[in-house]
Amino acid sequence: MRRRDLVTALGAAAATWPLAGVGQPRPMPVVGVLSAGSPENPTVAANVMALRQGLAETGYVEGQNLAIEYRWAEGSYGRLPAMAADLVDRQVNVVATIGGTPSALAAKGATSAIPIVFVTGDPIEAGLVTNLARPNGNLTGLSILSTELMPKRLQLLSELVPRMTALALLINPNNPAAERITREVRDAARSRGVLIEVLTAETESQVEAVLAKTGGISATHALVVGGPDPAFAAWRNRLIASALRHAIPAIYAQREFPAAGGLISYGTSFPAVYHQAGIYVAKILNGAKPADLPVQQPTKFELVINLKTAKALGLTVPQALLARADEVIE
Repeated sequence: MRRRDLVTALGAAAATWPLAGVGQPRPMPVVGVLSAGSPENPTVAANVMALRQGLAETGYVEGQNLAIEYRWAEGSYGRLPAMAADLVDRQVNVVATIGGTPSALAAKGATSAIPIVFVTGDPIEAGLVTNLARPNGNLTGLSILSTELMPKRLQLLSELVPRMTALALLINPNNPAAERITREVRDAARSRGVLIEVLTAETESQVEAVLAKTGGISATHALVVGGPDPAFAAWRNRLIASALRHAIPAIYAQREFPAAGGLISYGTSFPAVYHQAGIYVAKILNGAKPADLPVQQPTKFELVINLKTAKALGLTVPQALLARADEVIE
């Protein structure tokens, strides 16, 4: 073929080639949400909604310019590693974890390349990051400071049950933070001269039998529900009903418990935390690196008291405690 004919042929072919990068929509980013809980659980649903609101606030709306792949472990922590691996195989742009340390560890175990935004207790002790100000690798997120609040929860219980001399701690032994929760509560109880019994429940069906071991709580006993824990959130109604049935004054880590009939809660506002997690995910989608986003810690903690439940338990809530409450449910 002569040179003139070759140039003419190439020019004609070029006219039919797609103009790469010109006028073509960019691929829609995909966020993988890895949750230890169930979408049917109101607490989990509220956290997901807050995450999506944080994304929307920064310009990413699911179904419009963002796709989200959801994976739900339904309280079975053993399912999380395979679900995390599946999200990695689908090459999502970012993984956002819901459900504390189990979800975050599963995500970390599945990838060292895809950015991960977690919400967990102590990310350094969990081995997720080595520094809060400048986290290493592909992970960042928010620390909810739940375990650190255990001494405060005991203080609040002692105000509600001033004659408290014995305490039961309910934990899920499958929670990676179970040992630390137990240690914190033991130390806090010892400093107050309070005896402690550790109760464990791995399934919802065990809750009633475990709480029945308390043998009819007297006016000198109380219960700390160790959390937040995705399994306990899923078993919320059973936990509340069992505590009331056995007349146990119980404190929880999340406001959703007294809102559903539990006695009292003290802890981080989870919707606020997951809202910020959504903003972090958006920043990463916009090009930020996880290592440049410091792990944030909450500055506001909510005290919620259910007066109707207090009355049912024969408790008088001190006015000083009511005055400090962020919400009083009547």
